[in-house]
Amino acid sequence: MALKKCSASSSINNRNYVRHCCRSSRHMHPSSLQIKDYTYELPDERIAKYPLPQRDQSKLLIYKDGEISEDTYAHLDQHIPEQSMLVFNQTKVIHARLLFQKPTGGKIEVFCLEPDERYPDVQTAMLQKGQVYWKCMVGGAAKWKPGLELSLATGDNDTLARLDMKAAIHERGEGYFILKLDWHVDYSFAEALQLAGHVPLPPYLNRAAEASDETRYQTIFARKEGSVAAPTAALHFTEPVLEKLAAKGIQPGFVTLHVGAGTFKPVKSETMEHHDMHAEWIEVSAGLVQQLIDQLESGKPLLAVGTTSARTLESLYWLGLRLKRNHLANLDGIAVPQWYPYEHETDEPALAILAFLQLYMRQ
Repeated sequence: MALKKCSASSSINNRNYVRHCCRSSRHMHPSSLQIKDYTYELPDERIAKYPLPQRDQSKLLIYKDGEISEDTYAHLDQHIPEQSMLVFNQTKVIHARLLFQKPTGGKIEVFCLEPDERYPDVQTAMLQKGQVYWKCMVGGAAKWKPGLELSLATGDNDTLARLDMKAAIHERGEGYFILKLDWHVDYSFAEALQLAGHVPLPPYLNRAAEASDETRYQTIFARKEGSVAAPTAALHFTEPVLEKLAAKGIQPGFVTLHVGAGTFKPVKSETMEHHDMHAEWIEVSAGLVQQLIDQLESGKPLLAVGTTSARTLESLYWLGLRLKRNHLANLDGIAVPQWYPYEHETDEPALAILAFLQLYMRQ
């Protein structure tokens, strides 16, 4: 059994941090944080537009005993304690950008964000054949008149012509659309996106997707389709790096968090109070929960690789706590409310919550 939805705003799965967080919130609620205190300029020339030919040659910043140094990911095993557990996000980036055209020839770009709420999870939606409803952002939406059906821009591509994908507006939301997408019934939506879509590179790269991005913008352990952005911290791992980690008794654990387009959503309000944090789908197996329990019981280090894995572990704690306190009937499609972790004190240790979740998942 898997746990399904989480918020991108949760706290952490460590008892000491939970206590500290609750005490700190008495002094200043996170909703009072001001965006100006976190705003800085990053010159475009300092942004790497392309990855290095060898992933594990990327720079690694080390902070230890008050000293800052540099190394590369190829030597990561020298900096991780023996018998640690590394938690990776195994999500896979989908070809989320689709280009449609009006009967007059004008182009409309569609960015597929996440499935409509009628589907229980991302995988179910990706397996739909012939038709699907999807939450999307639309570039040039003002040019899309009500009732107008758009056709996929196919050029001279016979395969795309046979796919015969159409798009119609089903519902308009604030900053998004629910689109009804139709295509040839022989293909699942995952297959249709693979054929017709483009890799959604982060906007700050300021370049078009290229053939090399098909592999370079995926982690080597990407398995479950659904993200519109890669879990970037894990892009630098290679098989040789994992082998050297394994030689030190460092084991991997895998969760799934499908990164939503809200990860690129700018904060437009002066404080966090008026910023609506988006939710993201997560999936955590009973086997992973057992791994976490074993690791914590042994007192060995537990490390999240990147913010997506950290968000998943954090949300796992708070979902379990809400369930244990009877604040939830079940976990189907439930998110951690944006301010819940900062407004509910708890001394519940992570092990107790994980054990409770384990029992719940066996039901």
